[in-house]
Amino acid sequence: MKKIIPFILAFVILSCATKTPSTIADKNFDYNGLEKVPDSVQVENIVINNLFKHQLLAHKNQQYDSARIIKNVYLPHKKLWDSCYGSIFGDENAHLFNNPKGMIAWNKTLYEKNKQEFENKANIILNIDLQKHFQKTLIKFNKLVPYQPKAKISLLFTPITGISFGGCNAEQFALELNNKNVDILYSLEKGLPHELNHLVYEHFRNGDNNGGSALNQTIDEGFACYFTYVFFNRKMEKYEAVENMTKDNWNWYLKHEKKIFIQLKPYFSDRSGNNPLLRNDKFKLFPEAPKSMNYWLGFRIIEKYVEKNGPESWKDIYHLNASDLLEKSGYEKYIESL
Repeated sequence: MKKIIPFILAFVILSCATKTPSTIADKNFDYNGLEKVPDSVQVENIVINNLFKHQLLAHKNQQYDSARIIKNVYLPHKKLWDSCYGSIFGDENAHLFNNPKGMIAWNKTLYEKNKQEFENKANIILNIDLQKHFQKTLIKFNKLVPYQPKAKISLLFTPITGISFGGCNAEQFALELNNKNVDILYSLEKGLPHELNHLVYEHFRNGDNNGGSALNQTIDEGFACYFTYVFFNRKMEKYEAVENMTKDNWNWYLKHEKKIFIQLKPYFSDRSGNNPLLRNDKFKLFPEAPKSMNYWLGFRIIEKYVEKNGPESWKDIYHLNASDLLEKSGYEKYIESL
């Protein structure tokens, strides 16, 4: 996702609390436990904002506290709401995120419609020591990579999901707790190393003239998948490291590997982001493909590079641009031999 320049928004809150229907309050939900959750925790250079906490607490005691939404949900990660959510879903939806009125409106109705689900999701987080988990992951992560990332990650609910676990840049990261495709525990365990590697790779590829190409994005995703495979000591299945595939999914790609490369290669230099390599869901060049084309293809290119250059050579990728990596991997010659 491209970074959008944020703008300054002034506002005045005229009302702090409004009544919500009595059915919204749930005496069984542990609001007291939720209040004990810190608003944010910092582990090294990573800040985790527990925005979901205040999205629920804003409805405590049958009251809707709109001031809490602004103070504790919108402002703590304003750039995420304004510049990321406020742009990725189009101009027609920007008003939901980039101003207090929009934030107040959907945080009220979204909770009312999804009360039980949101409380269930919150309970999952309440049973995790996030700080300990991030610390443990980062200790191992920092031993493997040549750069320690700085990031701001918010755990939140949102009326339109699409980020899952990711963001527009290191300072605009989110884990969407109500995203139907997100398994919270799995994402925090297996998805966290993947996302952290994106941050490290982003640091090094900023000087890459091909940074916006489809090939670069393919390598970026494939590298994050391959790093996850390495992070777990190569004991997880390769297909699991790539979008949590099944073995049958993986075998489908292997069966069509030559055709995949030949038909997608013409799009490597495309910078629009609107092409079959990155958007097979839209163009359906391979309608039967079970997962994303670029994640799998990027992983395979890196896998071939490592086979050719040794088990520790994956570290070279931080310092190689995408086109050089493709050439040095020998992947195209491998395809020709099939």
